[in-house]
Formats: sequence, C-alpha cells, structure tokens
Amino acid sequence: MKYRLTYETFKENLQNGRLLGLRCRECQAVIVPPKMVCTHCQSADLEIEEIIGEGEIQTYTVVRVAAEGFVPPMVVALVQLKAGALVMGNVNNVDPNKVTMDTLMGKKVKVGHRLVAADKYSAGERIALTFDVEGQPF
Repeated sequence: MKYRLTYETFKENLQNGRLLGLRCRECQAVIVPPKMVCTHCQSADLEIEEIIGEGEIQTYTVVRVAAEGFVPPMVVALVQLKAGALVMGNVNNVDPNKVTMDTLMGKKVKVGHRLVAADKYSAGERIALTFDVEGQPF
C-alpha cells in the first residue's frame, strides 16, 4: 500500500496556495491532511481532490505552553471545512488574552499556512495550517 498524497506533495501545494485532500471513494469522506486510509471507513480507495480552503470555527483553545517552533500564547482552532473535513490550525491576528466564545465560535475562516522549523522530533521543516477570520473585528 502506498500514499496517494504524500506529505511533501501536500506541503508543496499548500505553499503554492492549493489545499489538497483525499476523497474516499467508498464513503465520500474528505480527509485533510492526507492519510494512508480513510479515517471514517478505513478504505484505501482514495483520490486526490483540491479542497476549498474555507470553513467555520467549531471550537478553539488558547495554548500557553507550546511545542518547539511555536510561540505561545496562541489560539488553536478546530475548523469544519466546506468540503466536510475537520482540520486544526492556528488562528492569525487574534489576541489570545481577549478571545472569547462569542468572538470566535462559528466565525468563517480562510485557510493559510506557515512554515515551522524542524525540531529534534521531526524529519525536517514542517507546515502548519493557519486561519484568517473573515471580517475580524479584533
């Protein structure tokens, strides 16, 4: 079994403004970031699909102790993409000390990215999803 969409291809496309994911041919689920099998039905029958990088914040947390390569405090959100996949990433340009449920929950976002330097646990430079809140009043 081999990866339909490798991390390197996912990363390269994201850097070029294209969010790629996988669509399961068995259950139609969309998987982002790429996996070897469908996270819903475990089928390996997957096809690469370009995903619209828009969604809605479902929940978030403020991270005050971050992994190497990230600067705390930061807001990390779980976003439901229009295509159906749930993805996690950093919310840009919000004050972690002032954010509330009312200011973020249900907000529309656009997906972006940032490069994260390699650390002692990774195999090289990483990429992190980021979210820009539409009409952000913060």
